[in-house]
Amino acid sequence: MNSLATAIRNQSARTLTHRVANTVSTACVRPTAAIRHYATVRKEHTSTSRTVNFVLGTGLLVGGVVGLSYAFDSRASIHKYAIIPLIHWTMDAESAHKLAIKCLKMGLSPWDTQEDDASLEVKLWNKTFSNPLGMAAGFDKHAEAIDGLFDLGFGYVEIGSVTPEPQPGNPQPRMFRLPEDKCVINRYGFNSEGHKVVEARLRQRIKRFLYKNAREDKDQTQDKLKQSSSESLVDHLSTNRSLRDDRILAVNLGKNKASTPESVDDYVIGVERLGPYADVLVVNVSSPNTPGLRSLQRKGMLEDLLRQVIQARDRLQSSYKPPLLVKIAPDLSDEELEDVSEAALATKVDGIIISNTTISRPKSLINKDNVKEVGGLSGPIVKPLALRALRAVYKHTEGKIPLVGCGGISTGQDALDFARAGASMVQLYSSMAYEGPGIAREVKDGIVKGLNGRKWMDIVGEEHRK
Repeated sequence: MNSLATAIRNQSARTLTHRVANTVSTACVRPTAAIRHYATVRKEHTSTSRTVNFVLGTGLLVGGVVGLSYAFDSRASIHKYAIIPLIHWTMDAESAHKLAIKCLKMGLSPWDTQEDDASLEVKLWNKTFSNPLGMAAGFDKHAEAIDGLFDLGFGYVEIGSVTPEPQPGNPQPRMFRLPEDKCVINRYGFNSEGHKVVEARLRQRIKRFLYKNAREDKDQTQDKLKQSSSESLVDHLSTNRSLRDDRILAVNLGKNKASTPESVDDYVIGVERLGPYADVLVVNVSSPNTPGLRSLQRKGMLEDLLRQVIQARDRLQSSYKPPLLVKIAPDLSDEELEDVSEAALATKVDGIIISNTTISRPKSLINKDNVKEVGGLSGPIVKPLALRALRAVYKHTEGKIPLVGCGGISTGQDALDFARAGASMVQLYSSMAYEGPGIAREVKDGIVKGLNGRKWMDIVGEEHRK
């Protein structure tokens, strides 16, 4: 038995030794084939990985570009239906306003990517601009977001109101939403950083433009720009003060609370300091948040005010004398509207903006909470008031003075209603707080559709001719 066990063990050892020898022999005899097989498998795996990575990378890149293009297109519905509701949910009205200004200032806002239809062209004050839609004063009070607003598609941007000296305005909170009515109440109180700060921003903006577009030696150009006065600086421009051939920039002039109610000095100073930087100047005598300001709309006082600011405008050393407009309230009586019209005709003012916010509280308002707040009310509810005033002034002036309609405009049809009532241009503000940055393109598209092949300028004052 022991001999049999020993024989079995020996046989197993020989078998194992043989198998090991064969394995080693095979590995030694065919190492290249094994390596080649491994390399082939590795290559196939690497090739597949590279293909997958390329497809994924390309997909992410294309998706990112498409996503950014979508997000930066003002027509994208995400702005109106996602971002605006989120902002309203997380921020009060003034914080949201400041955020909008910051985004526009930093170039983080969307753009109107479409060309304006030829039917929207406007010719006023010896200027031609691509569309009649403007951003009203009160949004960009301190001249921080001019280019961002033009990029949204507005043909006219009005900054201010700007007061001679800085003033903080009224205590916060001072801006309130009425979401059910898509309206806003504000009592900002002419918060302003003052003439010097705004002038510096406007001047620096023009300097950057001139330096960027200079054909001569850059250093020599910079030296010239440093030595230029405000008048000679803007005379270097070959385009509008807006720095865009088909757009115009307006500066709205306000009055400090500390000034006496009957004084017009603040407006005269405004013309002298900021006039050289504006395509259009606007005298604001209609804010409800500055005590005594609206009294300047009375015939005698308004006529004296307009004569003095027109004289100041004519004294500007700049070769360009900006048209001068006056902005009135929608709450004036028929008699007061006639007085305003007579004063405008007597002084040959270049235009009238109708209108500002209202101090009235129409019973049709749905919101019953914030409606009790003191301040100027804006939004769709103001449209009938503004249209009434617009029609009256157009009738009294017989269409001899260009009128700018403002108050409750949020659709193309609203704009057309103002045009037919006598407005050569229209402005909005509050509707952007509810509809988002695509409001300019939306309104312009609505106008084109409503014109039905006609031109904007052909329908101005149409209802009076009928």
